[in-house]
Amino acid sequence: MIGLIQRVQQAKVVVSEETVGAIDAGILLLLGVERDDDEVKAKRMLEKVLNYRIFPDDQGKMNLNIQQAGGQLLIVSQFTLVADTSKGNRPGFSRGASPEHGKALYDHFVELAKSKDIVIQTGRYGADMKVHLINDGPVTFHLQI
Repeated sequence: MIGLIQRVQQAKVVVSEETVGAIDAGILLLLGVERDDDEVKAKRMLEKVLNYRIFPDDQGKMNLNIQQAGGQLLIVSQFTLVADTSKGNRPGFSRGASPEHGKALYDHFVELAKSKDIVIQTGRYGADMKVHLINDGPVTFHLQI
């Protein structure tokens, strides 16, 4: 499972000119599900995202996690994160989960996140999404479980 987290001032996802998810300050998580991922990896990824200290404390150092900073979380499925880009000029997606497995694990991840004490918004799995964001910093990290 691969997560690309971006600390944002705000972010939103638009599908067919309709905003389907929007947050103020927090984390935009682009989540890629690989073929061998399971619910254990989903839980570990969520724990990593929620506990990763990327928000500034009173001294301006990245010492606070999203919950300590009072941030919100926007979760967007992003299958291209699992692409193999090591050869040639075209990405390969053989490491990616099937659409059914990917959706099931994405949905499971979202449900786990909703059980936490944090505002959760989502994109729409499999849709042609337009993601708008104001990256804060910019601060972006690649997480892999």
